[in-house]
Amino acid sequence: MSPADDPDEELHDRVFLARVLEPGDEVAGRWLRELGAREVARRLREKGARLDGVSERRWAGLLGRAERAVPERDLGDARAAGVRFVCPGDAEWPGQLDDLGDARPVGLWVRGMPSLRMWALRSVAVVGARACTEYGSHMAAVLGSGLAERGWVVVSGGAYGIDGAAHRGALAAGGATVAVLACGVDRPYPRGHTQLITRIAEQGLVIGELPPGDHPTPSRFIVRNRVIAALTRGTVVVEAAHRSGSLATARAAQRLGRHTIGVPGPATSGLSAGVHELLRGDAVLVTDAAEVVELVGDMGELAPDRRGPVLPRDLLEPGARRVLAALPGQRAAPADEIARAAQTTEDDAIARLYELRALGYVERHGDGWKLTRQAMISVRGGRSRC
Repeated sequence: MSPADDPDEELHDRVFLARVLEPGDEVAGRWLRELGAREVARRLREKGARLDGVSERRWAGLLGRAERAVPERDLGDARAAGVRFVCPGDAEWPGQLDDLGDARPVGLWVRGMPSLRMWALRSVAVVGARACTEYGSHMAAVLGSGLAERGWVVVSGGAYGIDGAAHRGALAAGGATVAVLACGVDRPYPRGHTQLITRIAEQGLVIGELPPGDHPTPSRFIVRNRVIAALTRGTVVVEAAHRSGSLATARAAQRLGRHTIGVPGPATSGLSAGVHELLRGDAVLVTDAAEVVELVGDMGELAPDRRGPVLPRDLLEPGARRVLAALPGQRAAPADEIARAAQTTEDDAIARLYELRALGYVERHGDGWKLTRQAMISVRGGRSRC
């Protein structure tokens, strides 16, 4: 194996570049596509010839950042905070992020137990105004809980207002949620949401492009929104004024060919004016979680029986196999009962159940989880061979 093919070298190069490059920099993304992370990192470390597409002043700024970048320190800080770095091409990397082209993240810092790739397979973004109304907060919470109860992962930005309400709705339903931050995932922002984001990291995932300790800026919030849009099957906007940042998420979803969805508000409400503008275009109007799932779900999603094949049981990770084996054969069971039978924590069991849901093994029934018909056949087959 050559140094260029060494996954550890690739990891260190991308951690280095995550400290040097700003998220969403399409010029730098072109460098990575054409030259590879190894060569781009080498040019910056060794103060090599200026790469195409930037001025001398901009290149000098990047070289200054490169002098201060210490990937080993960033990785050490991340490990201490329970954070991992996921690179494009890794087993956990969500392939749909590649749709961003040269704006694709250099990598993602991930805090939490579940597999980001598996959770992203069945995920929906719920976004909207920070200074939302009571109506908006209620609708976001109801959507969050309703989507979670139907086995979908709720993705948002961890902000005040609609974001926080959507996250809390999913958590209250014992469901899965992902917060995509515009800062280091080891430093929750806004600070008033420290407890919420900590809970999300315990029960779900907190992810971001910025290295440990980095702070948010207005521009970083805007470019963060493209990750939310690309990661999910669709974006639901609950409340947004004409110039709301959440509209950037919706427009990114439209450009990427994802579903763009709006929850209508009062005709007189300025906070719903942006949503209504989307609805006059290509966005689809919804009023509850069932309508969202009908739109973003697979063909036949609402039919009683799933007909698609499931992943062979032997290919599941050991933790997922233990949770699968802990499910009763003929009834739905709550997550705490499944966790006890699998000898794991309830949060870990929930994370595994959502992964198994994405693979077609289980369905959520109210507060419980039950094997799908195809999974019962697969599990019985697996047991008969033992």
